[in-house]
Amino acid sequence: MDNVSYKKIAMSEKRDLKNIRAELDKIDQGILDFLAQRQAVINETAGIKKDKKAALRDPSREHEILTRIGQRAQNSGLDRYFAMELFRQIIEHSVRFQTDFLLDHHNLRNRESMLKVGYQGTDGAYSQQAVMSHFSSRANDLETFGFETFREVVEAVEADELDYGVLPIENTTAGSINDTYDLLNRGNLSIVGEEVVQVQHCLVALGDVPIENIRRILSHPQAIAQCMNYLSKLRHCKVETYLDTAMAARKVMEDADLSQAAISSRAAAQLYGLTILREGIANQKENFTRFVVVGREPIVVDSQIPSKTSIIITAAHRKGALASCLNVLNEHNLNLTKLESRPQPGTPWEYLFYIDFDGNINEPGVKDALAKLKEFTGFMKVLGSYPGRVS
Repeated sequence: MDNVSYKKIAMSEKRDLKNIRAELDKIDQGILDFLAQRQAVINETAGIKKDKKAALRDPSREHEILTRIGQRAQNSGLDRYFAMELFRQIIEHSVRFQTDFLLDHHNLRNRESMLKVGYQGTDGAYSQQAVMSHFSSRANDLETFGFETFREVVEAVEADELDYGVLPIENTTAGSINDTYDLLNRGNLSIVGEEVVQVQHCLVALGDVPIENIRRILSHPQAIAQCMNYLSKLRHCKVETYLDTAMAARKVMEDADLSQAAISSRAAAQLYGLTILREGIANQKENFTRFVVVGREPIVVDSQIPSKTSIIITAAHRKGALASCLNVLNEHNLNLTKLESRPQPGTPWEYLFYIDFDGNINEPGVKDALAKLKEFTGFMKVLGSYPGRVS
């Protein structure tokens, strides 16, 4: 084949690829247009549910929808599981939007105003992911601000510099994050929401460096604790704590040291142009962090929204007091989802108990339970009632 003929074929292939890409762009725009139409219907649905006090979720209908989607996808030659997961996320976003719509209505919040939300860390941090996920229905009216410490986030919310702060409170591998519990106990902020983020730790470096060449690994103490099984095998590496997983990744990028690595998310690695040397290095593959959203004022949660309430108590200093407290919750059919004890500052051998249970503080049963609890507690503080994200 002569060069002229080869060039003609090559040009034809390029034109064909260009046309194909143009067609894909058109299809993608069509998908977005349909999603926008769907969202307009969801907006209308939220208004109807608000007026009729209808439940936000109908599990049987959701199951029916996903089953139908899976079957139709399979009939069309598509991966049914991919299609079902895609529509599961669409449904979750719709429910989240309707939840936020009701919260805004009851708490007189303006959806047009810009939200300022703070978190500990920098761009690419898991905490930032929690912010973006929780406020996804307000993504176009959202400003995020990273801080070095949890305390700085809390202080910025208290000073009215931020509308909300997002703080990690527990992890399925490393357990509770005590700094957050202590700040909630000492401060005056209320929990107004929660978010759960799957944590997928990666070992990242400046380039495709052999792991045996790595001498220093940086990350947040919680991330290090969650990856100790893997790190314990790297005897040639010095593991050092750093302010945040994303900050550690950024430092590796800035230092340009090939012997240095960080534990961070895939998002942080991509953001700072780093190479992922190992993925999924956490002790447990199912690794999740729960975050709480804090604001200056408690919120009113519509009875249509499944809610969770968080409190702090000290059991009265007498035999069986804590058991009596738990019995109160049981007698009122309130499902306990968390019980955490922390030493009470300044009072040796006495403890604060952090309790989460399913229920809304505005429900008569919950009000009655909290009133009864006071008989068995030396101190009780309601941290907030808020929409639950954990089933």
